[in-house]
Amino acid sequence: MMCHRKKWKYAGVWERSPEKKRLHFHGLFYIPEGSMPGELIVVKDYSPIKDKVQVTTQNTYFNERLGRSDFKAVDSKTDLGNAIAYLAKYMEKTGEKIVYSKGLPQFFYSDIEDDDIVCKIGVEESKLLLFDNFICWDEGEYIGPVSKDVIEKLRKGN
Repeated sequence: MMCHRKKWKYAGVWERSPEKKRLHFHGLFYIPEGSMPGELIVVKDYSPIKDKVQVTTQNTYFNERLGRSDFKAVDSKTDLGNAIAYLAKYMEKTGEKIVYSKGLPQFFYSDIEDDDIVCKIGVEESKLLLFDNFICWDEGEYIGPVSKDVIEKLRKGN
């Protein structure tokens, strides 16, 4: 619903909690301005896992329908890199594959600049996660800023 009607995009990992086997989702979302249902509220409660009081931002819509939610804005390249590393940790921990919304290209070949790298991911950190405005190159030839048309011109791989 959110992906089709409200143009959300996501990437994340499903996990079951060790003790109660509660299924939950760790995700990174692109939520267009004005498309968030419900209200974001600040909740102060006790975390038995951390053994301390915590403050989280939750969403009333998701809390009512799915149980507890926890939202945090990604405001910088550092925040994004940390969020990706957080997702990668769950992929490694559970062996789960990342799931993502339809329409997100997965792998293609491009030479890239160091400033365009968010972080290294995958087995032995053999792949790179890039910022969404990176420049594509093919063996030293400038192809252009990443776009649907530019990706069409690049070699693909899995």
